[in-house]
Amino acid sequence: MSYKIFETHAHYEDEAFDEDRRELIMSLPENGISYVVNVGSSVETSKECIRLASRFEHVYAAVGIHPEHAEQGMSAISLDKINTFLKEDKCVALGEIGLDYHYEDTDEVKNMQYHSFTRQMDMALSADKPIIVHSRDAAKDTMDYIREFYGDFKSKNPDKKAGVVHCYSGSAEDAVKYIDMGFYIGVGGVVTFKNSKKLKKVVEEISLEDIVIETDAPYMAPTPFRGKRNSSLYLPYVIEKIAAIKGVEPSEVAEITFNNGKRLYRL
Repeated sequence: MSYKIFETHAHYEDEAFDEDRRELIMSLPENGISYVVNVGSSVETSKECIRLASRFEHVYAAVGIHPEHAEQGMSAISLDKINTFLKEDKCVALGEIGLDYHYEDTDEVKNMQYHSFTRQMDMALSADKPIIVHSRDAAKDTMDYIREFYGDFKSKNPDKKAGVVHCYSGSAEDAVKYIDMGFYIGVGGVVTFKNSKKLKKVVEEISLEDIVIETDAPYMAPTPFRGKRNSSLYLPYVIEKIAAIKGVEPSEVAEITFNNGKRLYRL
């Protein structure tokens, strides 16, 4: 493999990497992984993301409060800490933030996630940072709330990207709407799964210029490693599947998504 790869979303602070974290991260550049953005999901993990970015030249940080930790997003103290992390030199985005109704969709949970999400979108716009969006079983609300904050972002900021809809699971029609607001579509190991017809259709219908690649490591490992610990070393499988869907060479997918990653995170 001779091409460079941009890993736009990983969680190397996760305990799944406790035994070999340093060795694995150090091995990435020699395997073509030139950039890694390590993404926070709480105040505690966001702090670890900043620490990892300070230790490894090729690692950058994103900080934010995931909807599963929305109670932190209701706390002024927690939000202030995230805002402080955002000012660190190697912090390139606010995320991952968003909505997740998969396990619980009561009015109380939805209200808490709404406030956490919208407060952080407001914070990102104030700090001039892109966002990393998590959306699970909440497609309509995610679109509605993002449109409220980013509906005119692309027209006002033609040289910047608003963010990325991570681990995209929506329709091709919604993907186009996000792209029109200045977002990239995040594609990872799911695209290699046999039953991922919906995501394959999205990849088929949108331009490579609108896609970034990711692992969500240690989760969502591509076929043939499904169910095992994921890492950035498996990104070539994602690249090859996208290339097959688009009818182009893997090197073209790698080059375009690499440049997209740099543009997304302003590197």
